[in-house]
Amino acid sequence: MRVLLTGSSGWLGRYLAPRLRADGHEVTGLDVAPGADTDIIGSVADRAFVDRVFRECGIEAVVHGGALHKPDIVRFPRQAFIDVNTGGTLNLLEAAVAARASRFVFTSTTSLMISSAIREARGDRAAWIDEDMAPLEPRNIYGVTKLAAEQICRLIHAEYGLPVIILRTARFFPEDDDTHRDLAGENMKANELLHRRLTVEDAADAHIVALDRATDIGSGTFIVSAPTPFARDDAADLKRDAPSVILRYFPEAADLYARNGWSLPASIDRVYDSGRAERVLGFRCRTGFAEMLDALRSGNRLPVAHDASYVSPKD
Repeated sequence: MRVLLTGSSGWLGRYLAPRLRADGHEVTGLDVAPGADTDIIGSVADRAFVDRVFRECGIEAVVHGGALHKPDIVRFPRQAFIDVNTGGTLNLLEAAVAARASRFVFTSTTSLMISSAIREARGDRAAWIDEDMAPLEPRNIYGVTKLAAEQICRLIHAEYGLPVIILRTARFFPEDDDTHRDLAGENMKANELLHRRLTVEDAADAHIVALDRATDIGSGTFIVSAPTPFARDDAADLKRDAPSVILRYFPEAADLYARNGWSLPASIDRVYDSGRAERVLGFRCRTGFAEMLDALRSGNRLPVAHDASYVSPKD
């Protein structure tokens, strides 16, 4: 298929574009910044530009990974988030309908499911987060605009029948967390594989599966995160004493962490449940906490990319 990939210069795009091509697709990379996999420079917020890309490139399917993200809140006004994340998604969807495209995959975020109460860990147990959690109360303009874009995806599917798959991806960014700096970056990323992270390679693979399955499924929203080892019954203990729960599942973890000078999380405030993606979409991340421990045990390269100096191409 002739696939339009937005965000092709970004962290996900640089992994996803080669995967799409390896599957035999003809990829047109679109981004606001140049990159090795970007063919066209421009913004999805420009409707005339989007229409021209569809017309000139004969686009048959869309993988929409381009967006302003949470760290961009300090660099861009709220209106830019509305224009790009919400308006840009509408532009692409309507252009896809007009071009009779066969499918649309939208990269969303688990961030839109995190309210201020969850973010501040106010409860006495870890929040168990799946696609049925409601109400959704995003705490910033990033989450608000991504949730609005999801709703537009569902509306376009309902009105025109365009197959649309929404992937609420957990964390896979390579840089340090911009709000939590109490642990070294690799240590934090390892801990997050227990409950709120996936590798960028798994994120790319999830999009490949979604593109393939879109016409069979029609419309669906899926959390994409490394499979958690925990059960809902662990939620209270995870909040109160996470190491005791982790060591029940992974008895070697304490020794392996100690050898590396790392720390297990004292408390876990949320768990992303990616079970629906496995059951319905047929996708399961290859890398989780067990694979991280395997790497620590063997001394092999860690499976999660970390680059404290990473800067988005658009910046």
